[in-house]
Amino acid sequence: MVSVTRPYRALGGISALLLALAASGCGSSAPARPDLFYSLDPDPVELPSGSPLPATLLVNDLAARGFLGGRQIVFRTQSEPLRVQRYDDLLWADPVPRALARNLVRATRAARVFAFTLIPADRGTADYLLGGEVERFEHLPSADTRAAPSRVAGTLNLVLVRADDRRSLWDRSYSREIAVESEGERETPDDMARAFNRLAALLASDVVRDLRTLPRPSRPQSGP
Repeated sequence: MVSVTRPYRALGGISALLLALAASGCGSSAPARPDLFYSLDPDPVELPSGSPLPATLLVNDLAARGFLGGRQIVFRTQSEPLRVQRYDDLLWADPVPRALARNLVRATRAARVFAFTLIPADRGTADYLLGGEVERFEHLPSADTRAAPSRVAGTLNLVLVRADDRRSLWDRSYSREIAVESEGERETPDDMARAFNRLAALLASDVVRDLRTLPRPSRPQSGP
């Protein structure tokens, strides 16, 4: 993760002024601020518990709409809750759907829910298919972080189906919202990225707990 300590804003007054000067031909060119890329790869929360289900789970790539389908970090302000915006120079290292699907795979493997957990690139026959959509994954900046911290929020809509007959076993929505914890006097992009990683870990943990409730098959199922 790239470290940065400067405060961040969606549209800063200084940036707007520089753009105006450039448009009018006044002043010298200001150096462009480098893009900052953050990883979304938290450590799993759930630990192994009991023996794994003797079956194979395939975690498909997740879908997403709009900005959530890419690497932009999305935010929404209290003053304009219907306006979805994105930071210009704060980005994820990988597209959000890909990173969150990878988190689900890692969490399921770490918790040893199934004998095998696959991704689409793996060769193998799955007994269960997990897929869905990233509905929400956004920063909610506070107007005054001294009064109330900023927050991050996420929602995953997931469907689990049996691979043999495509019968849906459940269709569930997972939502979390947590505060951004600052390590200094003011919140920084690093603080926001850490909160997003905690959020991703908690969402994956919720999914793992539901997967553990699947009934054990009466006969061994397929492996890769």
